[in-house]
Amino acid sequence: MNESLHRLAAAHGIAPEYHDIRGQRHRVSDDVLRRVLAAMDVDAQDERSIASALDDIAQSLCRQCLSPMTVVRSNARPWHVRAHLPSRVARQRLDWRVLAEDGSVHRCAIPSDRMHVADRGSEPCVALELPLDLALPTGYHEIELLAGGERFAAGTLAVAPDACYRPASLRDGRRAWGVALQLYGVRSARNWGIGDFTDVATIVEQWGGEGVDFVGVNPLHALFLHNPAHASPYSPSSRRFVNVLYLDVESIPEFAHCREAREEVASAAFQASLAAVRDAALVDYAGVATLKLRVLERLYSQARHDARSAAPARWQAFDAFKTEGGDALRQQALFDALQAHFFARDPAVWGWPAWPDAYRDPAAPAVTSFADAHAERIDFYAWLQWQADLQRAAVAARARQCDVRIGLYTDLAVSIDRGGADAWAQQHLYASGASVGAPPDAFNVEGQDWGLPPLIPRRLRAAGYAAFIETLRANMRHAGALRIDHVMGLSRLYWVPSGATAASGAYVAYPLDDLAGLLALESERQRCLVIGEDLGTVPPEARAALTANGILSYRVLLFERDAGGHFNLPSQYPEAALATTSTHDLPTLAGWWEGRDIALRAMHRRSGGETELEAQMAERIGERGHLLAALVRAGLLPTGTPLDPHAVPRLTPALALALQTFLARTPSALLAVQPEDVFGVIEQANLPGTTFEHPNWRRKLPVTLEQVAAEGRMHALASCIAHERSLNRA
Repeated sequence: MNESLHRLAAAHGIAPEYHDIRGQRHRVSDDVLRRVLAAMDVDAQDERSIASALDDIAQSLCRQCLSPMTVVRSNARPWHVRAHLPSRVARQRLDWRVLAEDGSVHRCAIPSDRMHVADRGSEPCVALELPLDLALPTGYHEIELLAGGERFAAGTLAVAPDACYRPASLRDGRRAWGVALQLYGVRSARNWGIGDFTDVATIVEQWGGEGVDFVGVNPLHALFLHNPAHASPYSPSSRRFVNVLYLDVESIPEFAHCREAREEVASAAFQASLAAVRDAALVDYAGVATLKLRVLERLYSQARHDARSAAPARWQAFDAFKTEGGDALRQQALFDALQAHFFARDPAVWGWPAWPDAYRDPAAPAVTSFADAHAERIDFYAWLQWQADLQRAAVAARARQCDVRIGLYTDLAVSIDRGGADAWAQQHLYASGASVGAPPDAFNVEGQDWGLPPLIPRRLRAAGYAAFIETLRANMRHAGALRIDHVMGLSRLYWVPSGATAASGAYVAYPLDDLAGLLALESERQRCLVIGEDLGTVPPEARAALTANGILSYRVLLFERDAGGHFNLPSQYPEAALATTSTHDLPTLAGWWEGRDIALRAMHRRSGGETELEAQMAERIGERGHLLAALVRAGLLPTGTPLDPHAVPRLTPALALALQTFLARTPSALLAVQPEDVFGVIEQANLPGTTFEHPNWRRKLPVTLEQVAAEGRMHALASCIAHERSLNRA
């Protein structure tokens, strides 16, 4: 073991070992440590570079003095703020001056006998814990450290509540339920081949009438307009903006008085193309994008015309949206314009790393010149984001009108695509030489490399967590609940260095206390419930921290078993959780029952040979038996259903309803139902580890929204769930 290398790795949060899902310990090789450090732009190739890197850490702390963002809890006064001060300054009289969010100014002395030495560090710098005891409300406050009466350092103090927001409707053991959709796959007689925001509003009305409390959707993040086939909502261009293909074009006000747009849409050729994408078995992203963008261009031109005559107030509202969006919106629209520009010249240009060198820095002169020359085009992309924001707000308003108490439930991906807008605008924050992934487990024996660049913890902290806060605000906007995919990322992420296999990675620690505190603060401010997808390898301390911070756990029926493989009864589920049958990355209930996921993994060579396939199918039959036994114990096995799992090769509608009722009985605060399970869909939305081999993120539901009510299964399910959820089983 190279001791200095391990000290440097520890300073950057890289763990020298980890335990897998079976509890087996894995040591990380020195080579992997060096490669992960290199992905953080830290040179650790020899002893001299390691010594220099360790010295850089010490020096940077002394230069910074106060962290740009200090996160404390409102219920944990007095607070202790860490400062790195030169020895000569530490001996002077020290005071705090605080400019609170409400404009009030506070000043308090720091008694020398209450200061604690945290770390001597490298002389002449000393790390101190400085007490701060003021009655401040939750929020973001500016703090200044005065030495000898003079300002010496400054930062932001985030005072966070002790836990994330929970609505009154979920307190005192009360429970709620809702539907979780893959929005792109929603069929309707009026949409343009892909689910849209008007479809969400329709679902709010339909299911709201059946008693749901929320309507969940896949991540709505902005993708790549130049390449609509890049369809994964978990590999977005930006997590701060919206996929504008979800726009309902015909509900945009300009459509009503844009004669050219209405005539084009009414034309025989357009209607034929529209029918083709609407009737397609899978989502035709390229066809949808062609149709929508063609008409949206016309509507934008109409909006610009109206701004000069008929509707100046509406354009003023757009200007206000741009002002509110600030640099982040400008950079998103600028990225979209630049990418479209370079892609039109060369279809091999897949993202900003393939742009000419002069345009890769957002602050470069060439980028400024492009922005000046293409101002109207950039405005178009910002206008699209405005329309998406308006339509999302309309969904939230419809939820309130329909008494869907929690409202829209959105989803936050774990990271972003390395070629997209966020990676371009914030490239100093992301490790381009590594990917987020997962070590090998039972479902993925080779491990997983998701191809998404991770945030560099030290740089995220040095930037005052601004990117994290912006992302939370963007995804909590118009939402009553937020699901955080792979929520363990608040605590640690598994980094896979570029060129390495997924089994050759290392865990990197993140500042959980700070991130969880900021999450609680934003949750309270936006009045947004938080659910953490905590599947997979989760350290016990991380799960305990999530619970303590009021983040609901994510409990999937297929995984809720004891050591012997027996399924947990409803009463064994935790209260602080969302319960569901499956997820977008797992088989549907019908697919799991028939072993479709096992067959798919074998087909795509994600598992062993024929002998292993037979063993896995035999094991699945046994698991079906365990699930039937659980229904018996819960008194929910449908009449006439045999207990022999071999005799039940298909999941019947009655069994599917019984399993949803089983979950409805849990004390878990939330229950989420997937329409795929209501309508007996066998194929899953996404097969991890595949790209074009499997139609990921393209599957549509088998029924249209207009057929749902007449079909009857939704009403039967809703009646059972509403009855079970209304009972006090907490």
